[in-house]
Parts: sequence; structure tokens; C-alpha cells
Amino acid sequence: MFFDSNQSESAHTDIVTKGEARSNYTIDIIDKKIAKELIIENHYSHSWTSCRYALGLMKGDEIVGVAIYGFPIGRMVVKSICPILENDNVLELTRLWIAESEGKNSESWFLGRTFSWLKNNAPNIWILISYSDPLADHVGIIYQATNWLYQGNNIKKGKSWMYKIHGKWYHPRTAVSKWGSTKDEILKEVDENYERMIMPKKHRYLYILKRNKRKEILNSLKHPILPYVKDNSTCGWD
Repeated sequence: MFFDSNQSESAHTDIVTKGEARSNYTIDIIDKKIAKELIIENHYSHSWTSCRYALGLMKGDEIVGVAIYGFPIGRMVVKSICPILENDNVLELTRLWIAESEGKNSESWFLGRTFSWLKNNAPNIWILISYSDPLADHVGIIYQATNWLYQGNNIKKGKSWMYKIHGKWYHPRTAVSKWGSTKDEILKEVDENYERMIMPKKHRYLYILKRNKRKEILNSLKHPILPYVKDNSTCGWD
């Protein structure tokens, strides 16, 4: 799954002060169809995904940022965090995009404001989860800047493959939904020259929204909190 903005993690150069951000921006729920169009056009993955809440960063009448939160797709994700969580206690940040025109700290400011929106409008959500994708050269700088908890990249033990079909790379879930299988004989019927590669390990981050549950969650985590990383040197498979 892809989640970081379409730019490199240090792409912004103009600094927007907190005062300017507060006066120029508003945060609100936006139509999912509009959010989908903006994400497909602007996010580096150019693809849509699970969406429960589509939150927009508004500058006047213009949408200059989108954050997509959805329920985790993997059926074991929630219980891999800690046993006290139910499926409706967790949201995954599945897409985050900020227009290149916005300032350096607008991305972290926007993300922080989405936390406030969720606290006020989705009180059943205790914790957020997100992943940073080394295929896009991301290590999760935006998550580190907004104080997410880092759990490393060794939680998933099994390897997954990406599939290049007609010149485009597909996640295995997408390949199965489009062609029914990732078996060699099936994909060769679609594209006899298709390729595949092992997906590198993704970095996993958590953010605890429910402050009165923080201690209980931390004490029951299945995987330890680790120091932040600065590169993707540990994302390969042995």
C-alpha cells in the first residue's frame, strides 16, 4: 500500500509559518469522488484505495492537500498491533498528498490537523497505522516529524511480489482483482513478457489518538517501538 505524498520527503522549500497556516488553511471532509480524482492525478502511486474519511486541506475554495484514512485492508493488521483493539478502533493513513505550491511545514501541519478532526469526529478510533514505502525512496520523515511510533520493517515475515504488466507495476492484490490470479500461466496470457520483483520491506508507524488509552496500548503492543531510521538499508530480504 502507498501512503506518502508524491514528492520526495524533502521536496518543499518555501517555509510557511504556523501563523500563516492557521490563517490561510481550513480542514474539512471532502467528497470522495473529488478526493479520488486528486489522488489519482497527483499522488505518486496514481491509484485509489480504501477510504473511510477523505480530508481536504483548503486554501480558500481550492483543495491543496488530501489525506485518506481507511480501515486496514489486511485482515490480521489490527490484531498485529495489540490484542485489545477491535477492527473499528483502527484507521490506516492510506494516501497523503500536498500540492507543490505549499510550504515546507504545511504537510506536517495538515497531518496534525487531521488528527484533531478524527479525535472530534471519530471518537471510536484509538490508533492510526501507516507504512512508508522504500520503492518510492521514503523512510517516513513526515511520520517522524509528527511523532508517530516506529515499529521497524520486520513485522511481515512472508515475501510479496510486484508484477509489471504492459509496462506498469501492480500490487499482488490489484493483480488478483484484475486478472483473478498471480500464477505465471495466467499472467503470461495477459502479457507474455510480464515481470515480477520482490517488494522491499515497508516501514510501519503507529499514532495513538486515544490519549486515555495510550498507556494500555503501549503496554500491550505485540511489537516493540524502535528508534527512527534515516535510510532504507534494512528493507531488503536476506
